Amino acid sequence: FSMTIEAFHLGCPALRSHPAPGLKPKHTNVAFLKTHKTASTTMQNLLFRFAERNNLTVALPVQACSHQFCYPRSFTSHFVHPHTLPPNIITSHMRFNKAELLRLMPNDTMYITILREPGSMFESLFSYYNQYCQSFKRVPNGSLEAFLQEPWRYYRPDEKDSMYARNTLTFDLGGDKDRPATDVVYARAFLAEVERVFSLVMIAEYFDESLVLLRHLLSWDLEDILYVKLNMRTPSSKRSLTPGLPSKIRAWNSLDARLYDHFNASLWRQLSALGPACVAREVRLLRRAQERLMRSCFGGRMPLLRSAAQIKNKDLRPWQPSGKVDIVGYDLPINLSRGFSSQAQELCLKLIMPEVQYTRVLLRSQSLRYRRGYQLRPPQQSRPLQQPIRTVLPRGDIGPIVRHRVGIVCITLV
Repeated sequence: FSMTIEAFHLGCPALRSHPAPGLKPKHTNVAFLKTHKTASTTMQNLLFRFAERNNLTVALPVQACSHQFCYPRSFTSHFVHPHTLPPNIITSHMRFNKAELLRLMPNDTMYITILREPGSMFESLFSYYNQYCQSFKRVPNGSLEAFLQEPWRYYRPDEKDSMYARNTLTFDLGGDKDRPATDVVYARAFLAEVERVFSLVMIAEYFDESLVLLRHLLSWDLEDILYVKLNMRTPSSKRSLTPGLPSKIRAWNSLDARLYDHFNASLWRQLSALGPACVAREVRLLRRAQERLMRSCFGGRMPLLRSAAQIKNKDLRPWQPSGKVDIVGYDLPINLSRGFSSQAQELCLKLIMPEVQYTRVLLRSQSLRYRRGYQLRPPQQSRPLQQPIRTVLPRGDIGPIVRHRVGIVCITLV
């Protein structure tokens, strides 16, 4: 089993499979704001694996917070397990709090997040959290159409889990989910803050293209951005949106719609600056490398998605939000060990490991390292919030991405 990838010469910023003299080192300090129902679990898995390969420290939640940083409470460093300090990477669910992250993360941290088209995202939220969010539970027959017809009949702004029922992206980013759609001044200021803080805002519908930008931003290799889609629903758990519903969803989630439209346009400007031909080639190479990896892990063929009940390895069974929604995952072949090193088996296992189990595994390994007294780097000295953040610029010219200064302004605008 080998994950060696050929060196490619694309006529655009170098795609390397191995470090070369004179190239910038990989950027390893990353804060990824994990938003809800946006392919963020897939991105989290990618970052977990990158951290382990490069012997980095990932900030993980204390046990009282479960596998999230006590979401929906605003993030504080007290939510971070002491055995995972000081961190290089943070990527578990939180409500964004820039001031606290400034205290926690290194000065040159790159801030990244991901958004999704409001219509498909809200349908996913409504399906996934239907048994938890009271605003959804009180709707007759679990009808998305009924909710959108009279949202204020069912929605309570201060109710538990109300953040899943309106402007979830805005809430995750630390904004005011219930700010009126007519407050254009707030919306513009919020967009400007997000743009100043985040070096890259990925778009779920263009995940591979977003990863190409990420690779150039962080000076990573192709191998570092390989992934498998995780935390997906079965087709029977999804509903198609009838005509008229997407516009109602956008109106109800007006701040999220503004965010998506703005950063979708921004993403394509950045891709254009990198060069469409270059991006297309890197996307093809990424997908080709992913297929080779998948076939290697699954006995020469592409894996089949399985329900949790069909997955024999309990470490690979995805969490099920309710009996009405089926989250599917993967199972590794029984004969995987034949001809595979233990390292290769672990790579395949973690490539498809769900969030909850991987968080536990990572916490165990980092706690063991902590107890042994091993420190990757000295603790950061405390620094005043007013101190400017120095950003190490990535290799290559990718236009608008590199001009942002990371994290000088707190995103919370309430």
